[in-house]
Amino acid sequence: MGSGRTELWRRCRAVVERLDLPDPFDAEGFIDQLAHKRGRPIELIPLPFRPDRPCGLLVTTLRSDVIIYSSDTTAMHRQHILLHEAAHLVCGHDGGPAATAGTGTLLPHLSPALIQSVLGRTVYSQPQEREAELVASLIHHRVARGRSWTARARTPRHRIEAMFGLREA
Repeated sequence: MGSGRTELWRRCRAVVERLDLPDPFDAEGFIDQLAHKRGRPIELIPLPFRPDRPCGLLVTTLRSDVIIYSSDTTAMHRQHILLHEAAHLVCGHDGGPAATAGTGTLLPHLSPALIQSVLGRTVYSQPQEREAELVASLIHHRVARGRSWTARARTPRHRIEAMFGLREA
């Protein structure tokens, strides 16, 4: 792994380790906690998938954040989309100058003047998209393990020995 990727991995892992995740975990509960912690509402808007638009979109307005996501996909994919868009907020991505093209058809009730930034989940070549994708994946991983993973990872030999009762897990 190159030094840039290693640094990205370390930075994202540290972000996820600091997160307070609800137990039992669900993406909507996590987003509710995030909104409360940030002191800004986060509105979730499900929309049917269309091939001409991203499966997830984060829109930041003056008063709130809006996550638009594909509603007609699997539960696991929907959760990942929500976590990816929430990861932009966790990582402090503001999208820079407003990128509002196409938001009128998705959010007709928001005037373009209110929209500060838009981050679409389409291409992972941009650093913010890679970071959000990795944070979302690491949240999934942490939740799947069912416990904090700040402790050192066990060696494969240790896991195998524990599996066969030769050592305590």
